[in-house]
Amino acid sequence: MANRKASKMLSLVLRHKPEAISITLNKNGWALVSDLVLGMGKHGHSITMLELEEIVASDNKQRFSFNADRTKIRANQGHSIEVDLELEEQQPPDLLYHGTAYDFLDRIVREGLKRMNRQFVHLSLNKETALKVGRRHGKAVVLEVNAKQMCVDGFKFYISENGVLLINAVPFKYLRILWDDTI
Repeated sequence: MANRKASKMLSLVLRHKPEAISITLNKNGWALVSDLVLGMGKHGHSITMLELEEIVASDNKQRFSFNADRTKIRANQGHSIEVDLELEEQQPPDLLYHGTAYDFLDRIVREGLKRMNRQFVHLSLNKETALKVGRRHGKAVVLEVNAKQMCVDGFKFYISENGVLLINAVPFKYLRILWDDTI
C-alpha cells in the first residue's frame, strides 16, 4: 500500500472511524498496533510494522504517535470522535492564526470559529501554515486570533503532541481577517 494512501486510511481509522477496520480505541485514543495491522489487512489495506513506522516518522504534520514501546498508536489531534488526549493547558503566544476557505467567512463572522465535527478548533503559530491549511478548502483567508486577550478572558488553550494549538471555540470578537495584502 502506498504510504500516502495508508496515511489517509490511518487518519480515517485513528481520528474518525476505528470501526472501519473493526478496531477500538481506548479512552485516550490509543489503538493496539497489533489490532491495527490485523484490522487493516482484514479490510484490504495491508500494512507492515515497518511501513507504519515509516509513516509515523515521515509525516510532515506529525499526525500520529507511538507510545514508548511502540505497542500502541494514536492520532495526535483532529478527532471527530470523543477521546481524551490528556492535553495540558498551555499559555499560547499573543497571536495565533487559523486558515480557512473564503466561502466559510460569512458564517465565521456570525458565529466565530467552531470545532464543527472535530474535538477542537486548530490554530497555527504562523500565518504561512494557516494559509496552507486554508488553501486545502479553496480560496483561502487567514484569521488572526487575539490569544492574549482570550487568555485574559478565561479561555483555555492546549497543544497537541505535534504542536498544533487547540481550543474549544473562538468568538468572532477575538478574530481579525487578514487579506492577501496583509498575510
